[in-house]
Amino acid sequence: MALRRVLGLGGTLGRRSYCSKQPLPPDFVEALRAVVGGPNVSTATAVREQHGHDESMHDCAPPDAVVWPQAVEQVQELAALCHRCRVPMVPFGTGTGLEGGVNAVQGGICFNLSRMDAITELSLEDFSVMVEPGVTRKALNNYLRGTGLWFPVDPGADASLCGMAATGASGTNAVRYGTMRPNVLNLRVVLPDGRLLHTAGPGRQARWALWWRRAGRGNRWVPASTHSPSSCRKRAAGYDLTSLFVGSEGTLGFLTQATLRLHPMPEAVAVTTATFPSVRAAVACTVQVLQAAVPVARIEFLDEVMVDACSRFSKVELRAAATLLLELHGSRHGLLEQQQQAEEIVQLNGGSSLAWAMEPEEREQLWAMRHNAWYAALALRPGCQGYSTDVCVPISRLPDVVVETKQDLQDSGITGPMVGHVGDGNFHCIIVFNTQDPAEAHRVHAFTERLGRRALAAGGTCTGEHGVGLGKRALLREELGQEGLDTLRSIKAALDPLNLMNPGKVL
Repeated sequence: MALRRVLGLGGTLGRRSYCSKQPLPPDFVEALRAVVGGPNVSTATAVREQHGHDESMHDCAPPDAVVWPQAVEQVQELAALCHRCRVPMVPFGTGTGLEGGVNAVQGGICFNLSRMDAITELSLEDFSVMVEPGVTRKALNNYLRGTGLWFPVDPGADASLCGMAATGASGTNAVRYGTMRPNVLNLRVVLPDGRLLHTAGPGRQARWALWWRRAGRGNRWVPASTHSPSSCRKRAAGYDLTSLFVGSEGTLGFLTQATLRLHPMPEAVAVTTATFPSVRAAVACTVQVLQAAVPVARIEFLDEVMVDACSRFSKVELRAAATLLLELHGSRHGLLEQQQQAEEIVQLNGGSSLAWAMEPEEREQLWAMRHNAWYAALALRPGCQGYSTDVCVPISRLPDVVVETKQDLQDSGITGPMVGHVGDGNFHCIIVFNTQDPAEAHRVHAFTERLGRRALAAGGTCTGEHGVGLGKRALLREELGQEGLDTLRSIKAALDPLNLMNPGKVL
């Protein structure tokens, strides 16, 4: 527990603490069972502990009970019950978060929403689909197979889509397709007192950037010159409530349905790896690719430590050097021009000659290696634990910030291979350290604080995609300033005056 406090990672409860600050009212568990049925409520220690943590380093803080609602009406009734009895509520999706967002630091009831898993109202013409919180990213794309559409936001883990909305998730495709924020069109939210809110209105979509149609040889998707009669392309009606709840991390209400924007599958895809003589050269190449308007879909950076770890873990032969993974999407004709542009910029920065992978099996092998970077990093020091940083800076400052961070890691004697979605300025240091060594823990904590402040000084943010949760609250105060923080607190107080929704997070 002392070690967790040193790292700034712990809540108020340790792994052996199972009591909330306030015990549940008498017969409260029976009242839960009356709403969802006995099999859908658990107070077993193992179940509570499973729901008391995510993939982060934060102390496990179990809830007092776990419930599995299966319909929005049940979520409303359960929320109203908790509200009347002043019992904290914590939403739970797949538990893949990295900032302690599901830890029940004040006990209460965990709402596991995984059994609400319907995919409804798929509209191919309007490029939208409605999903409940139990639907994961991979499940949706499997469902869309054969339609010519897909949902491209890819944080790596097979996370719940509503959970991804709650944390404002991002991932490898963000440079072309954006993060969750522009891809969520409407949300059905159960407020802390049980009321139901549709953030863009029932059956409506919040914003529409572009409509597409099938045309030309191969029946490709192309931008349309006219708009769909059944969808609203833009809206200026009032506050943007949808964006308010995207990134709210379960502190304002339960996201029980999301209307998502879908995208056309690209006609052709090409992936390559390029190695560089230095970290600065690789990151500078990224900036130049973007400045040249090469329409990359993904551009990922791995330093030489990360490449070596990934090569050994995934059994992929790559040279241990600063590396970029580039993926291009487009028509077959347009892709050739994009490849030529990318190759010229890579060579100008001293990069290796490029060999493009066009077949799905080759592409999937490379991206599987990238998505396994976390486990590859942990394999560098068996028996140690990992902690992922998550800063994001303006592209113009990216080379300097990455180089300074690399030097800081080396000077601090920390194992922290670097990897990131550098196409949008977001990168991570996956720090692997011995939690039983207080001196190393102090170095890690000091490094993460310096890194966060380095990003803020460069005009960036302390979290590009993981969220604030428990660990970044102090940095959030520095990022927003007192006026910004006071405004967030006013919004929280207006929607959740009793502070029952996921208390202890973000603010």
